[in-house]
Amino acid sequence: MSRTGSAPTGTPRSAPGNPTRRRILGTLATAAAAGPVLAACGAPGDGGGSSPTKAAAGSLATAPSKPVTLNILDVAGNLALTQPIIDAFKAKHPEIVSKVTTSTGTAPELAPKVQAQQQGGNVQIQLVLSGTDGLSAGIQKGLWYNLKPYYDSFLPGLMANYQQPAASMAALAQDQAVELVWYPSGPLLEYDPAKLPAPPTTTDALLDWAKANPGRFQYAQPRNSGPGRTFLMGLPYLLGDSDPTDPTDGWSKTWAYLTELNKYAADYPTKTSATMTALAQGTVHMIASTTGWYINPRALGTVPKSMKVAKFDNLTWVSDAQFGIIPKGVSDDELIAALRLIAFMLTPEQQAVTYDQGYFYPGPAVKDVTLGQAPDSSRKAIATYGDPQFDGWISGNPIKNSLPATAQVTAFDLWDKKIGSTK
Repeated sequence: MSRTGSAPTGTPRSAPGNPTRRRILGTLATAAAAGPVLAACGAPGDGGGSSPTKAAAGSLATAPSKPVTLNILDVAGNLALTQPIIDAFKAKHPEIVSKVTTSTGTAPELAPKVQAQQQGGNVQIQLVLSGTDGLSAGIQKGLWYNLKPYYDSFLPGLMANYQQPAASMAALAQDQAVELVWYPSGPLLEYDPAKLPAPPTTTDALLDWAKANPGRFQYAQPRNSGPGRTFLMGLPYLLGDSDPTDPTDGWSKTWAYLTELNKYAADYPTKTSATMTALAQGTVHMIASTTGWYINPRALGTVPKSMKVAKFDNLTWVSDAQFGIIPKGVSDDELIAALRLIAFMLTPEQQAVTYDQGYFYPGPAVKDVTLGQAPDSSRKAIATYGDPQFDGWISGNPIKNSLPATAQVTAFDLWDKKIGSTK
């Protein structure tokens, strides 16, 4: 999910304070601080020559030779979930990081920006926080380090520590990123009950309503929107397409449906937050949404609390996740620091922080992290602005992965060509 959508920019941000830190329950941080790093990732690859060749197997230390600056680029709105964790890591480990800077961007901008730095021999981004959109684009271009050689030393038991649906999503990273947070996402429909007392619960009913109310239904461009992307990838399951994993040859019903819906839908903004604004202002009456996008903007006051959420009768959830990614070309010291931060993010204590203000509900990717462990502000926000049906919807409907990298980029390209370019 992007905060602007798996993660766009310009979205509302929560600003939870640093919670009281509890004793770290897991083994990740302890293991990350002990033992040599085993295999190294190899040379930076094409255009990644600003740093020395990665150290030989077993020669990397568990801490950098001196504290480093970590420049973190967020293209997923992930800092809303992890900023308190990053702050806690910096405070706890001055021997690892001397300074942390954060910046935000959009998923479509990510790959070109990193590639330009690598080609110029000057990689300035040590850690990327991205949804599947930015991750997929970088995998296609070969921009990210293979992190699998580091799992045993920095992230022991990584896959076993994930809850099952999160472990399934983690595989999409192809070992070129580490999953930080997970949620079932959608597709859901968010609507104004004052304008729409009985929301549609089937795709046919949605299309009929859109025809009767032209310009009142909206979703953001899938390439840069979690809800938009989830709506796109969820339709093949809802419509019974021949192969929901093949946007080229298996989505005939989906493309026909979207072509028809396109006649009556509102324009497609570049980020999810614009659809939320349109709903709040009454410009549209219903939008594509997700669990987190329903809770968080209402908790932050950017969308009225009175808005409601509905699911499709035959819902299949499409999972979404956000990842920590290390671009090729960082130095050994920077690599060590980024891996230590990622390990810290995955400890149960810090995972509880990712309940946030519901932005990525539930949020934690690792096992056995409950809402009861979350900060008071998170528990209150979800109790007030969540929907009590969510947990039942999650447990009572199948959950599928987002498309893998190549198929996802293909789906975005096809949507741009078939749908987006026609508005």
